[in-house]
Amino acid sequence: MSLTFHWFLPTNGDSRHVVGGGHGTPATASGRDRPPTVAYLSQIARAAEDLGFEGALTPTGAWCEDAWLTTAMVSQASERLKFLVAFRPGSVSPTLAAQMASTFQRQTGGRLLLNVVTGGESQEQRAYGDFLDKDDRYRRTGEFLEIVRALWEGKTVDLKGEHLQVEGAELARVPDPVPEVYFGGSSPIAGEIAARHADVYLTWGEPPARVAEKIAWIRGMAAQQGRTVRFGIRLHVITRDTAAQAWAEADRLLEGFDPETVRSVQAGLARSESEGQRRMLALHGGRRDGLEIHPNLWAGIGLVRGGAGTALVGSHEEVAERIKEYAGLGIEEFVLSGYPHLEEAYWFGEGVLPRLGREGVWKHPFAVQAPSVQVPFAG
Repeated sequence: MSLTFHWFLPTNGDSRHVVGGGHGTPATASGRDRPPTVAYLSQIARAAEDLGFEGALTPTGAWCEDAWLTTAMVSQASERLKFLVAFRPGSVSPTLAAQMASTFQRQTGGRLLLNVVTGGESQEQRAYGDFLDKDDRYRRTGEFLEIVRALWEGKTVDLKGEHLQVEGAELARVPDPVPEVYFGGSSPIAGEIAARHADVYLTWGEPPARVAEKIAWIRGMAAQQGRTVRFGIRLHVITRDTAAQAWAEADRLLEGFDPETVRSVQAGLARSESEGQRRMLALHGGRRDGLEIHPNLWAGIGLVRGGAGTALVGSHEEVAERIKEYAGLGIEEFVLSGYPHLEEAYWFGEGVLPRLGREGVWKHPFAVQAPSVQVPFAG
């Protein structure tokens, strides 16, 4: 088995400090240090592609740039990197989303992956005109994916669901290949929809024992549907030549957390309806001490950032070992990020990936082996 690694496009801005935001909280001021211009994001995308990351995640929400538009532009500055585009089913019709995905595949040579985000915060959803409660948003997502997958198969779709209705829906051209669907969520209804529709179930970076529980949960539910699901994990990384250097960088980031910003962000995240966000908050409890919650797993990022709030911190060797630990549980895909995203991509791509390659658990997805050359008339 060869593990798959994805990077992150910081469409909320980038910095040498942690850029907060997400789950109802705005991007912090540090996001203005490196604005998310197409030129800068393209620089990150090209670096990720060269280093061996297969794709790059782009977030969705009011706190960042639109993922569809941004990746469409950045795709023109790269050649092979895929784009894991986060989108919310409640903000666009399923037929239009299926058509957009089909167009994206043709115009990029099949480089689209879809991260379906149901939306954990009702307040933010209402700003977009969506007034369903959380469980109903998940049920609508199930109907949405049922329609989209049927359209991608070339079917004509008539469906009158609880939340969505289409009549005579069809695509003039189906996507080739069909985009894979990535899906996360920790609530019971989220697990039900993921088991039924996801190709890859994504979890945030909890300690291995808790990740193992989630894998068993989703795997069992998918089996009841006659399906198999792959598993991925979303983490930040701080990896250096030595453990001391890596933890010094984590300490530097922590020192940059303004106490008032931490208080404000934690108060906002405490109102979150997301079960996954609740689990992230429980890992640190708003404290600045005791943040290494498992060897090399640091919960400090979650003090100022919603969503994924943990980082793998350590030497290249240590981080590689933690990755293999998660892989041993069944994690096949790693969606990573680090501050700033350009430099940290190189730290991980040049420090950790080659080690995993030498151990036979990863290979560069875009490496081209030079053909053997026979020299004519050689004497």
